[in-house]
Amino acid sequence: MWSGNVAFGLVHIPVKMYAATEDRDVRFHQVHVADGGRIKYQRRCQACDQVVAFAEIGKGYEDETGRRVIIAEDELEGLQVPHGRDLEIVQFAPAEQIDPLYFDKAYYLEPATGAAKPYVLLRRALEQTDRTAVILMTMRKRTRLGLLRVRDDVLVLQTMLWPDEVRVPDFEGIGDEDISVRPQELEMAGSLVASLSEDFDPAAHTDEYREAVLELLAKKLAGEDVILPNPDDTADDSGTVIDLMAALQESVRRTQAARAATGADPDAAATGEPAEGGT
Repeated sequence: MWSGNVAFGLVHIPVKMYAATEDRDVRFHQVHVADGGRIKYQRRCQACDQVVAFAEIGKGYEDETGRRVIIAEDELEGLQVPHGRDLEIVQFAPAEQIDPLYFDKAYYLEPATGAAKPYVLLRRALEQTDRTAVILMTMRKRTRLGLLRVRDDVLVLQTMLWPDEVRVPDFEGIGDEDISVRPQELEMAGSLVASLSEDFDPAAHTDEYREAVLELLAKKLAGEDVILPNPDDTADDSGTVIDLMAALQESVRRTQAARAATGADPDAAATGEPAEGGT
């Protein structure tokens, strides 16, 4: 999805960037309950009350007083991009100093052909010094703050929020000077923490709501009240065709495969019945 260079002093490491995470939420469309038809929205101008074609829509900005300006695409294109195609390392910092609240998206960095040695060099340097690399970059025409860190044997780019994008908590009354905690209560809380303490295994946790939704959808799709796709309904206003049936079938297939891999009943997702021994 992006290619450029990690600028490490005078060393430039060509890399390719791939999304390290994906959104697995089940997506629903708005439909007419009476007949299942897709609901479409018109782009209507508030000033002239006319339906506006997508090609006639531009970018506008409104300040706090209501004054509005229109920004042309060529004006944005003409803005100077300071970092070009570089992930410019501006400092190295201890990992424990970075508050995870600033974390945004995660991306894997793959070394381009011939760049394996400097890639491994940077990775090992980060591991040996127990540091993360703070970087500045330009992504989608925006200057971004980020970190380079090591996960297994791969460099991960973790984009970050800017400080003014992290809100200050707007409530009081939770400081030690406001609340009295008895030693016995603190000891009991510590015992509870100790009893639940174990190494973190992300694979041990599942999105139970998403699994329940997929099972519900599989049951409905296996029934007789399925609304067959209408070619006119699958195209949204932007011209993108969305094959909802294929997306649902693929989601169910992946769920069945995941259940089979963990020893659960592979047919449970299709039937909606719990696996043997389940609840």
